[in-house]
Amino acid sequence: MDIFEYKGRNKRGEIMQGTIQSPNPAAVAAWMIESGISPIQIRQQTDKLKGQPQWLLALQGAGTVKPADLLLFTRQMGTLAKAGIPMMQALAGMLKATANPALTEVIQDIRAHLDKGAELSAAMARHPKVFDSYYVSMVRVGEGTGKLEEIFKSLYEQLAFEKDMRQKVKAALRYPTFVMIAIAIAIAIVSLFVIPSFAKTYAKMHASLPFLTLLLLGISEFAVRYWWAVLSMLAGAVYAFRSFVRLPEGRYFWDRLKLRLPVVGRIIKKATIARFCRSFATASKSGLPIVQAFTLVSRVLDNAYFEERILLMREGVQRGESMLRVAQTAGIFAPLELQMIAVGEESGEIDSMLMEVGEMYQEEVEYEVSRVAESVEPILLGCIGAMVLVLMLGIFMPLWDLGSVAMRKH
Repeated sequence: MDIFEYKGRNKRGEIMQGTIQSPNPAAVAAWMIESGISPIQIRQQTDKLKGQPQWLLALQGAGTVKPADLLLFTRQMGTLAKAGIPMMQALAGMLKATANPALTEVIQDIRAHLDKGAELSAAMARHPKVFDSYYVSMVRVGEGTGKLEEIFKSLYEQLAFEKDMRQKVKAALRYPTFVMIAIAIAIAIVSLFVIPSFAKTYAKMHASLPFLTLLLLGISEFAVRYWWAVLSMLAGAVYAFRSFVRLPEGRYFWDRLKLRLPVVGRIIKKATIARFCRSFATASKSGLPIVQAFTLVSRVLDNAYFEERILLMREGVQRGESMLRVAQTAGIFAPLELQMIAVGEESGEIDSMLMEVGEMYQEEVEYEVSRVAESVEPILLGCIGAMVLVLMLGIFMPLWDLGSVAMRKH
């Protein structure tokens, strides 16, 4: 279907205009007349992205459904299910309100398969890049229990929570990343422009230079002469790292290393535990079998190390071990969380306890992010101080030595 821009007047003479998806202009005109709108203008909307190269489309996010789009879709589905609107009619209404072309295609495909008799979960499962296995399984539970309204509400809360946690982690990483980039730029400027000027001065003096000065001069000369090689090595290092992280072993190594980083590692770990607790509690409370809940939750944590730990917990539960026992064996929970899990297991309210753990860690993540600048600044100041010290000793010490010798001669 194409998108058409329409313009017309209603019975009171007011101008009505907007966009709608339709197979042809005649269908748009028919819809307008049925809605009490006298057509004035109907034209097909031009595709601004048509003809652009694929790499530019990728940068613009064309052809993708963003988390914010999925969040809005989930909320609308919950609202429509609560209102008792039939699914086909609800999806038809969402088509008119959806601005993302990729999501529009997904909704159209879902409607087409529902029309053929497929279930909603099965139609969603055809789009794994939009609806992951956790989402599809939750919808399937809602279909089986007749509680789609509650399921979509739970999914919306879960997606909003995960979006918030991702933003908090990105905010924690943003400040140190910008400072390290600034330090790298400063080092490049000093190596390419500052040190070479001192090298000319030393060459005229024919003085004996200390090892540190010779090392800095050598690095600077290499950077000036072979800057293209330096850039090539940096690009190669980035490519090699990205290729390594794509491998299962590399992703596991990097995800585990991130948890050990100063300051931000603690935030990432708490955010991941919060996501696990909330996701597991939501899935279990909705009626998913506990073993299946472990499997699904492990896939939505975006951390290979935690995924392995959660799957080990699943295997323990399958062997008949208690929740507390498998949580202790996993080695990712602190004593406080273990104590809350034990209380929840004894009282039969493990879902509520895990939800409380998730909320507690959410608050801790928010607090940690608010003071990340205070925690990272001493480390960054130490790096800057070390860089300045090396430059002072390597560049200025020979000048001071030469100045001292000249003063003694006079």
